[in-house]
Amino acid sequence: MNEQIKQLWEEAAKTTQSDSWEEQTKFMERFAELIVQDLIHSMIKRYGDDDELPIQEIKLFVKEHFGVEE
Repeated sequence: MNEQIKQLWEEAAKTTQSDSWEEQTKFMERFAELIVQDLIHSMIKRYGDDDELPIQEIKLFVKEHFGVEE
């Protein structure tokens, strides 16, 4: 897990008050939301708001941004 994911995890954890299933669900939803928001923001920052980006470029960016190795 790279530093970016750790930061998002910690941010999402701030919304969790207990170990109940409801709170865990709330955490998972917030974590996913933060990942998507961060990715969109980072892609716009790097590429601009271009609707015509090739899929290979997008896949490479996502892997690099979150430190994912195939």
